[in-house]
Amino acid sequence: MPGRRGHRPEKKKSKGKRVLLWTGGSMAFFVLVAGVGGYVYLKHLEGNVSTTDVGTAGSSSFKKDEAFNILIIGTDKRTGEGNEGYGDKGSVGHADTNILLHVSKDRSNATALSIPRDLIVDIPECETIQEDGTKKVIQGSTDVRFNQSLGDLGRDAGCTMRTVKEATGIKPDHFMMADFNAVKTLTTAVDGVDVCVEHAVDDPKSHLKLPAGESTVEGEQALAFVRTRHAFGNEGDLDRIKVQQQFLGSLMRKMSSSDTLTSPTKLVKLAEAATKALTVDSALGNVGTLKDMALELKKVPTKNITFTTVPVIDNPTEKVKATVVVNEAKGPQVFDMIKNDISFTEVEQKEKEKQKKESAAVAARLKGEKSEPSEVRVRVLNGGAPAGSAQQELNYLQTDAGVTKSENAGNAPAEIAKTTLEYAPDQADQARALAEILGLSGAAMKPGESVTNSQGLPTMTLTLGKDFKGAGVKLDATSIKTPDLEKSTADEKLCAS
Repeated sequence: MPGRRGHRPEKKKSKGKRVLLWTGGSMAFFVLVAGVGGYVYLKHLEGNVSTTDVGTAGSSSFKKDEAFNILIIGTDKRTGEGNEGYGDKGSVGHADTNILLHVSKDRSNATALSIPRDLIVDIPECETIQEDGTKKVIQGSTDVRFNQSLGDLGRDAGCTMRTVKEATGIKPDHFMMADFNAVKTLTTAVDGVDVCVEHAVDDPKSHLKLPAGESTVEGEQALAFVRTRHAFGNEGDLDRIKVQQQFLGSLMRKMSSSDTLTSPTKLVKLAEAATKALTVDSALGNVGTLKDMALELKKVPTKNITFTTVPVIDNPTEKVKATVVVNEAKGPQVFDMIKNDISFTEVEQKEKEKQKKESAAVAARLKGEKSEPSEVRVRVLNGGAPAGSAQQELNYLQTDAGVTKSENAGNAPAEIAKTTLEYAPDQADQARALAEILGLSGAAMKPGESVTNSQGLPTMTLTLGKDFKGAGVKLDATSIKTPDLEKSTADEKLCAS
């Protein structure tokens, strides 16, 4: 993979990447730094890590007080001792396994979104930085598999990050890659990972042999478990993704267990294995940043870490189904929830806590009769939301919500932090109806004087604030219904089938 590598000369070792990193390896950093000579040891660990300069594809620094997105990449390159039987022979190293990890701003939850390698996307033009420091622009491609965003034409991880942004609207801040050997060494360092299969497995291609029920795997057997495609489901990549998610959840539980965290020997093994396996963007490649990220990752409870996959359907242009495309009925909402830092778990939202503290009078604004949507008359102003939001919300209200008596009134006189709905006393039933549609709290409803619309008729005023989350996305995050997805959390013990 092109790019500049920092901190140490490039080693002749496996470049075949396979995703397998989470809080356990990172947690080893901050636990060790608390000990005598911890900083010196962290500098040693920093020297294990390889870096790639991805330019403007990611963030220039790690921000401790903000939500962040890390793209975790695994490739299908076969090089490396003992890895000849995995991946595609002769591959330049494509983006074979991909997880976009979103960690919430308040650290109460995280979402690990798997991106199928066979997802059809447009790969944008991307600038790469060569080993000699020169820059090279790689041309874009349309309607190709996501896995071609890495390796093809000399594309680096920055190109994959840009492709994620193009396909989902979510910008990765950083990336991490970990090789095949990380699966072996990390699982060995924690004395194995517990897995479960509904039926006995004997896969001659991956050499995975397991009895039905629970087993503990490590080393070569653990790698076979996450690599097999022929032992589960329809033997496709989407089924393999589910198995990998279950495996990662189990590994995270093992790494976070008291047995692991209280063992200096295991922590050192974990730290060495994780860092030697890692390639990261330049912004992550220093001791202070690694420690800061470890401290932030530690705050997220495993029960609030959701694993899910980009919603997809079979590619309708193919007679023989081999690739997939985004399910437009579900995908955009999933992407919007991540972009707007909305949890997929049952985490109590700050907005819900705020509503509990509201006075009875404010809460009462939501109680009472509601008009039919067709009777609601409202004008929409943009008071701090992204450009075009007023028209987008208007389209949603008229087309999907049945609020046909609505109009775009342009920009508000000033920007506001929170969306508001102003209405006259005799419009209260309309206001309650619109509040239900939009997920507005009682505090967002502002009784006032009547105004008129462009036709001279009395109307309410909806002003979209900086908290606006997108057309059709409710402002009260607690009221948002998660799309019908296959998902699991890191604390669940599941059996592969």
